Amino acid sequence: MPACVRVLGIDPGFGAVGYGVVEMRSSRIDLVSYGAIRTEPQEPIPDRLLKIHDRLEELLLEFRPDESAVEELFFFRNVTTAIQVSEARGVILLAMRRHEVPIFEYTPHQVKLAVTGYGRAEKGQVQRTLKTFFRMEVNPRPDDAADALAVAWCHLTSRKFPGGVRKA
Repeated sequence: MPACVRVLGIDPGFGAVGYGVVEMRSSRIDLVSYGAIRTEPQEPIPDRLLKIHDRLEELLLEFRPDESAVEELFFFRNVTTAIQVSEARGVILLAMRRHEVPIFEYTPHQVKLAVTGYGRAEKGQVQRTLKTFFRMEVNPRPDDAADALAVAWCHLTSRKFPGGVRKA
């Protein structure tokens, strides 16, 4: 394993795409940056997708991750929402691929299990655990960004055990 591994975690969305950048050196995982890419509901869908793509490109150039971890989609009751999030996820995966960043995918259950030890943990429990892990003064916010940090944490802790990692 390299001396330092930088991971870009992504929580796919359409109105907000969470991102979290973390680094592992030896056995220590440090927070580098986190936030959310936001789009406006009144914007045309192609413009929203372009905004997600362009901002993700900026993040890839700024942070130069070695690997990426993307949360898999879960079941949506609203078909329109599922389609929009799937379109955004496609843009995200394309950007990662174009920058030749290896993509690893995790289910929400896997992420919660890796962070809290319980696969059905509540968002608040995940955020409080991340706050402790990253030695933060407050819980990471917004929720999308916290979810992205959790995905990145899941990947870095899972990569020690290759059988637990799934590559896209």
